[in-house]
Amino acid sequence: MTANTAEIIDKSHPKEATDASVLSAVNWDDSKMATHFANVVNIQSTLEQVDLFFGTNQTWNVPSDRRVQVELNNRIILSPHAAKRLWLALGGVLEGYETRHGELRVEGR
Repeated sequence: MTANTAEIIDKSHPKEATDASVLSAVNWDDSKMATHFANVVNIQSTLEQVDLFFGTNQTWNVPSDRRVQVELNNRIILSPHAAKRLWLALGGVLEGYETRHGELRVEGR
């Protein structure tokens, strides 16, 4: 089936398009991928997007004023639907991790 044929099916027969999409495969191209470490994440959202901010805590000895320095490295912007899929996928991964290694305790929770 060619790409043009798939487009025609998508427009004229939604049920057939679902069947055709099952036959497709994902080709993960990591040629431009970069790897970053983060030990801090912050999240904000609006009606139309969810923003994930990743960074690293740069404060090794907390000063007397208790201020923590975080260097933000990346911001990922997701649609609410993509954020929900990420939430479900992360939940499954963490559930498996805790089954194998024990419960993760998070401060403040």
